[in-house]
Amino acid sequence: MGDFTEFGIEVEKHLSKLGKDIQQFVEKVVPLTNEDKDFAPDCDIVESDDEFKILIDLPGLSKKEIGISLKDNVLTIKGEREVTLSEGEEFKRQERTRGAFARSFALPENVNKAEVNASFRNGVLTVSMPKSENLKDTQSIPVK
Repeated sequence: MGDFTEFGIEVEKHLSKLGKDIQQFVEKVVPLTNEDKDFAPDCDIVESDDEFKILIDLPGLSKKEIGISLKDNVLTIKGEREVTLSEGEEFKRQERTRGAFARSFALPENVNKAEVNASFRNGVLTVSMPKSENLKDTQSIPVK
C-alpha cells in the first residue's frame, strides 16, 4: 500500500507542475481579456531570438484611433471602428465588425519595456517588444 501512496503523491506533484507550466504558457501567449467589447480583432503573437511581436488586423482604422498602454506588465490595445452611412442610406447586408475593442496581453518577464514600440501599416498594427537579458524586475535576496 505504501508504494501506491508514494506513486499517487508523485503523480499529484507532476500534475501540479504541469498545471503551473500550462498556466505560465497561456499567460504568455493568450490575451488576458477582451474586456467584453464589441469585437476582438484577430492577432498573431510571434517570438524570435531577440523579440516578441504582436500583429493585430485593424483595417479601416487610422493611427489616431488606436491607443496602446503598458501598465503592470500588461499591454493593452484599444480602439473603435465606426461605420457611418450617408443620409438616405441603409444596410442591406452588414458583415464588417464595428464598435469598440480592447485586447490585453500579459508580457513575458524578459521584455525590455523601455524599448517597446508600435507601427501601423496597411491596416496591421505591429507592436515590437525586444527581449532583455537583464531582468530589471528580478532582484537577488541574500540569505541571512
